[in-house]
Amino acid sequence: MSQVLINKYNVAGPRYTSYPTVPYWELNSFSLSQWKTTLKRAFVESNTSEGLSLYIHLPFCESLCTFCGCHKRITKQHNVESPYLKAVLKEWSLYCELLDEKPKIKELHLGGGTPTFFSPENLKFLIKELLKTSKLAEDYEFSFEGHPNNTTEAHLQTLFNLGFRRVSFGVQDYNLKVQKAIHRVQPFKNVKQVTELARKIGYTSIGHDIIFGLPFQTEVDVIETIKKTRTLKPDRLAFYSYAHVPWIKGNGQRGFSDSDLPSAASKRQQYETGKKLLEAVGYIEIGMDHFALESDSLFKAMEYKTLHRNFMGYTASKTQAMIGLGVSAISDSWYGFAQNVKSIEDYYHLLEENIIPVVKGHILNSEDLVIRKHILNLMCNFSTSWENAELSFKELPEVLVKLKEFEKDNLLQFETKKVTITEKGKPFIRNICMAFDLRLQRKRPETALFSMTI
Repeated sequence: MSQVLINKYNVAGPRYTSYPTVPYWELNSFSLSQWKTTLKRAFVESNTSEGLSLYIHLPFCESLCTFCGCHKRITKQHNVESPYLKAVLKEWSLYCELLDEKPKIKELHLGGGTPTFFSPENLKFLIKELLKTSKLAEDYEFSFEGHPNNTTEAHLQTLFNLGFRRVSFGVQDYNLKVQKAIHRVQPFKNVKQVTELARKIGYTSIGHDIIFGLPFQTEVDVIETIKKTRTLKPDRLAFYSYAHVPWIKGNGQRGFSDSDLPSAASKRQQYETGKKLLEAVGYIEIGMDHFALESDSLFKAMEYKTLHRNFMGYTASKTQAMIGLGVSAISDSWYGFAQNVKSIEDYYHLLEENIIPVVKGHILNSEDLVIRKHILNLMCNFSTSWENAELSFKELPEVLVKLKEFEKDNLLQFETKKVTITEKGKPFIRNICMAFDLRLQRKRPETALFSMTI
């Protein structure tokens, strides 16, 4: 990749798991009652046809990983499990009371934190109780994130028996120096053991998460990590950029300094080298920073143009409504977003008062909805079109001026009322999406909000 392009486009920018992005939500005009109204609308429009997605945030970890920007609670006390799961079920019951018919679950994902912090018995209790008050779509998919150091055969078997067929394991990097810097020491043998166990039990989609751009990480480290990964042949991979956002309260990114991080050029070379190694053994690049074998549902979704992106990342299918349960979880009705409180104590208190524990959100206006579609098209299909009048908006000429600069650099090409990102332009997809982001254009941040795009 050209150093000139890196210097030009390596700016702070969103990853676009939503539009508008969270820092641009209009909090003052948002209310819980508005959120309920948009969710009920989405539910009526989509529950019968497609169902909804359910994300459950399980925040507990026994130790702090210093690369992580997620919301978590560090503890070794496992007596926190039962009260938390009962609170999650209480929150789900409040949503079920709000909706007029039994929710149909198409996707269910356990994220964290560390979902496998919880015992197999407690996870079984959670899922069984959830299913008592819902029904399943014919093509439902259950998935969870597993920590290679504490995911046991009992975890894998118990969740498999409950319908889980997809699991992802956080690998990050196999170099011990890097692992110590990010406080995530896990030998290859642990990853190998859980990957092979999952395959033996019958999981049909096993994923590994690998990060580039970590402190002290070199291109050689990435090569060694990818080589080890190839021997296990996971069905899909998230191979993504470390997001350095130390200004965000409580994210734990400490124990190393900015000078310990690879340069922008070195970081990008880590990705390009890793990509070549993955493609050499049959992995296909999916959207941004994801790879899958042709047999995996993520690849098939890309082929069939059903790939979707939300707060869970890339998913193989789209549901209009996504409900997030647990502290800090974000919900999406398509017409609005809502985020739960981040304090476990506040979460418990609101549920005791029979209040859905939402603390902030955003209701999308007509312009937001149009731009959201364009950004989703770009993030999932590398192209978008405004041939349909529904996808045009007043300030499109302003967007086109910005896109012309990308065209000059051969990062995209124009057709009649259509733009397509070139192969050369794919690493700059976040920058190209930023051209459509009118909220960002109108009010540039005065403080650090986002990680760097390259």
